[in-house]
Amino acid sequence: MPEKKRPGGELASRPLHFIWIADCSGSMGVDGKIQSLNNAIREAIPEMRATAGENPNARVLMRAIKFSSGAQWHISQPTPIEEFKWEDLSAGGVTDMGKAFNLLAEQLKIPPMEERALPPVLVLVSDGQPSDDYGSGLLRIEELPWGQKAVRLAIAIGEDADHEVLEKFMGRYAAEVGPLQANNPGELKNFVRWVSTEVVKSASSPPSEILDEDTGRKKIATNIPIPLPPGKEEGPEAPDDVW
Repeated sequence: MPEKKRPGGELASRPLHFIWIADCSGSMGVDGKIQSLNNAIREAIPEMRATAGENPNARVLMRAIKFSSGAQWHISQPTPIEEFKWEDLSAGGVTDMGKAFNLLAEQLKIPPMEERALPPVLVLVSDGQPSDDYGSGLLRIEELPWGQKAVRLAIAIGEDADHEVLEKFMGRYAAEVGPLQANNPGELKNFVRWVSTEVVKSASSPPSEILDEDTGRKKIATNIPIPLPPGKEEGPEAPDDVW
């Protein structure tokens, strides 16, 4: 039986949830890391709006979790990118990444996630090692259908970031692109721009939907192809390390 048309027509836009999971521990206050992250996200927003505007079938909604001593929603409401304004993060405390994962898992359930959403884009940014039990929180994410379908990426800020933990968060995407290593503000800005534009473009494109041979209906793919990040197209260059 053919799928019924939804209100608004066959091409009604689908929500694409983009969520930052930002480490705000005390070490992020060293060498201007936290302000560099604030600047990078704020500067990427206009380009993200332009990317979202090129695909009327996707409605990009952004929000953010912050974690240090505990975790909380920094921006709690899924906000259309056209209306989104970044609020500066500040640093202090330890690295309760597991608590952030638990917060995230609650939002990946249906509801509040919509059944007909596009694959969410989840971006973890960290410069250190978890100070709590991150494994149980990550397991909750991986047990959820939207956790499995999500494009899960990670940006490592500086050489002290725990790559093993970041790779576990990324799941299948770890082998494809690995944690994005940012050793200075310029590299961080490039990676933030990439996840905000190129990755969003891939997650909202037709390849994110495939035909279910059993039902004859479209369903969300579980492995979204994403482009290579900056610096990997022509091989790595020696970074100008400052972190």
